[in-house]
Amino acid sequence: MDNILIGGAMAYTLLKARGVAVGKSRVEEDQVEEMKKLLAQAGGKIVLPSDHSAAANFDFKAMTGDKPTVVPGAAIPDGLMGMDIGPKTVAAFSDIIGKAGTIVWNGPMGVFESSDYAAGTLAVAKAIAAATGRGAITVIGGGDSAAAVEKMGLAEKMTHVSTGGGASLEYLEGKAMPPIDVLDQK
Repeated sequence: MDNILIGGAMAYTLLKARGVAVGKSRVEEDQVEEMKKLLAQAGGKIVLPSDHSAAANFDFKAMTGDKPTVVPGAAIPDGLMGMDIGPKTVAAFSDIIGKAGTIVWNGPMGVFESSDYAAGTLAVAKAIAAATGRGAITVIGGGDSAAAVEKMGLAEKMTHVSTGGGASLEYLEGKAMPPIDVLDQK
């Protein structure tokens, strides 16, 4: 692959591994050291958010909370949590997607279920749909990603949409997939 664009909750663990402040964003603390190794191995191919849409409080069950605050840099101040990628990141990700010949997308860019934090996911979905329209192969894998493109009316503009995100990634990794192995035997 040429680039790995990471938004959503996964980005905050990676940003922290880079030494970037993430405020009170969700971080998998037990993975920070492993992510430092991954970033070193990736040779600059991992692209992380350069700005964010953030909130001081958010009720994940009710999908409500403070109105978005745009954080103009990669560092998120104490007291705020990243909820979506920001406008500079949307532009950067859209530019990279626009040049890609094959795109595999697994996971939304933010809490797309809340209209306040859906802009990043919508923009990425639109960029991927446009790439499909110009001939790119686009694979959307995972329940949240599939739900996002369905909700946004863009599923039909993608090459393939699957709710099997983890399975899709394992297949691309080259791992055995028993149902496919059975098909290959016939």
